[in-house]
Amino acid sequence: MKKLISLSILITILFSCQRILKPSNWDTTQVEIARDEFGVPHIFGKTDADVAYGLAWAHAEDDFETIQKTVLAGKALTGRVFGEQGAGIDFFVHLLETREIAKEKYDSSFSPEFKKVLEGYAAGLNDYAYHHPEEVLYGPAFPINPKEIISAYILSLAQMSGADRAVQAIVGGNVDLIPEDTLPKGSNAIAIHPTRTDSGEAFLAINSHQPLEGPVAWYEAHLNSEEGWNALGGLFPGGAMIFHGVNEHLGWAHTVNSPDFLDLYQMELNPEDEEEYLMDGEWLELESKIVWLKVRLWDWITVPVPKKVWKSIYGPTLVTEQGAFAIRFGALDRVGAPEQWWKMNKAKNFSEWKAAMSSMQLTNFNTVYADKYDTIFYVSNGLLPKRNTSFDYSGTVPGNTKRTLWTAYHSFSDLPQQVNPKSGYLYNTNHSPFKASAFEDNLASENYPVEMGFDLRDNNRSLRFRELMPDTGRISWEQFERIKFDQTFPHNLAFRTDLNSLFSLSPEKYPEVAQQIKALRNWNKEASADSEGAALFAFVYYYWWEEFAKSGRSFETVLTEEEAVKGLQEAKKHFETHFGEELIALGEYQRLVRGEKSLPLWGLDDVLSAIRSTPWENGRRKAVQGESYILMARFGEGLPVLESINVYGASNRPDSPHYADQMERFVKRELKPMTLDKEQVLKKAARVYQPGKK
Repeated sequence: MKKLISLSILITILFSCQRILKPSNWDTTQVEIARDEFGVPHIFGKTDADVAYGLAWAHAEDDFETIQKTVLAGKALTGRVFGEQGAGIDFFVHLLETREIAKEKYDSSFSPEFKKVLEGYAAGLNDYAYHHPEEVLYGPAFPINPKEIISAYILSLAQMSGADRAVQAIVGGNVDLIPEDTLPKGSNAIAIHPTRTDSGEAFLAINSHQPLEGPVAWYEAHLNSEEGWNALGGLFPGGAMIFHGVNEHLGWAHTVNSPDFLDLYQMELNPEDEEEYLMDGEWLELESKIVWLKVRLWDWITVPVPKKVWKSIYGPTLVTEQGAFAIRFGALDRVGAPEQWWKMNKAKNFSEWKAAMSSMQLTNFNTVYADKYDTIFYVSNGLLPKRNTSFDYSGTVPGNTKRTLWTAYHSFSDLPQQVNPKSGYLYNTNHSPFKASAFEDNLASENYPVEMGFDLRDNNRSLRFRELMPDTGRISWEQFERIKFDQTFPHNLAFRTDLNSLFSLSPEKYPEVAQQIKALRNWNKEASADSEGAALFAFVYYYWWEEFAKSGRSFETVLTEEEAVKGLQEAKKHFETHFGEELIALGEYQRLVRGEKSLPLWGLDDVLSAIRSTPWENGRRKAVQGESYILMARFGEGLPVLESINVYGASNRPDSPHYADQMERFVKRELKPMTLDKEQVLKKAARVYQPGKK
């Protein structure tokens, strides 16, 4: 096979003329959008498809730009808008063939009823683009169709399965260990059985810790159709249904989990023909093709850049100087997650909801459930391959034999799950699924195949929850909220890096940082906005995580005494330089920022009320991830009692009154009441209208 001939210069000037969009002629008289006082959309429609249309329109009113970024990614068009950075996403789409998979599997993966939902959502976005051409980022991206929306879903779930990190590891020459994010992710989900609450209601906390802005930031909506869809909760830009939330009967919360979703294979190439790879003693030909990445330089000028992608019997394959490597995971095989979520939205009881979960189209996520019928449930969900136990799939496995090629998955019943444990509670904070309840109720990890790769560890949030949750007796709603909003580390820290040296330093031995040492010794480990110890810990924590990331040092390490002192010295210098004081309060150092508004903020990484921050301005940090959309639910007689908050507001448009109107409530932890009652929504609505009509 001939080698790919590199092109020295190939520049093509492309004029991105907007296509002429036509309106869909959707009957919008069947769609009604009611905005409450916080701008949250409550969407009512005759059919589910009408509601999906209304959701697309309402969400576009609030954040059309981010939705377009999601759509552009699914269509491999991001390079034409965002240049080199976008082209990297386009390459990933070409490598995984998400568009081809969506086209191939669309008809067999989705029911006629759900296809109508996707058609309604696509029509809503296209009509919004038609009526607002000045907001369109790239004209030729429209009109979009349902298969292109599914491509974006596949891409997102592939990333959540670790495919992006695997590709980065291959390209970076580090395939023995797929690197994780340098900072731990976090989400909380808690369900309390009615037998453990003083009101006899089931309690549910939906508390995912997502980025505060961007394509995976939460958007709150209420969806209600005459076909039995009445759900409220959170979704991401481009989402056509609630991802996690509640309906009239039940609710569920997702947290990120990390079993072994993905396998990495090292191929053996033919030294005489690099387009062939060895498989059980025979040379097989790699499928290959040239893809053209259109990279925007400025304005309307794009450069077409050729890239080659490969495919083997394992799946997407990359050929590098180190050799050829393939990745294989279930998210490219099963693409029906959107319909599974839709069925979960509409389930009327645990049996219907669990039947939807058992379809195994949603390829990952811990899920905690509660309902009005005295059921709580937890599962560490995942589409996990049935692997050959003769090989160790935790690292790179041989790609020269079909013995390592798996073709089947574990069933839903194989996964770690619990229903109504004697303790009366279930929870997950991204920790081990074998520690989801009281010790005597927990599952035994040895009863599950090691090759599933489930985490066995606790984290700070799981340990702290266990400290706070009483083993017996009933708890009140106020106690439940205090647990959920707790911001204190556990007695024994459980970071990946052992940080105990910070708390054992002698002020006599290190007089130059004696004040800092005393502040940490006296600190109660609470991440309150007025805490000087919390600000000091935050600085040292981020300082060393960033240093470890720069040097490539493993985070599974011990912070030495010398490093602890170094961190305190740097903190002292930083605070004196930027604030004129050796010690400052956390709320002065860490801020919640939106537009011109900046508020002091509590929270640290891996407390229950988690906040992750990044350097901002004038020596301060601003929150970028953690507590974001929070939904608290009580299930008893009648409709569930709901309270929620979203970190900034319902709109991502700076000129909207709802761009930052929830910030003060968020900082004060004052949740707003929400309801599934259509009559109450319309009675109190600040505005009711139909799409396209003022």
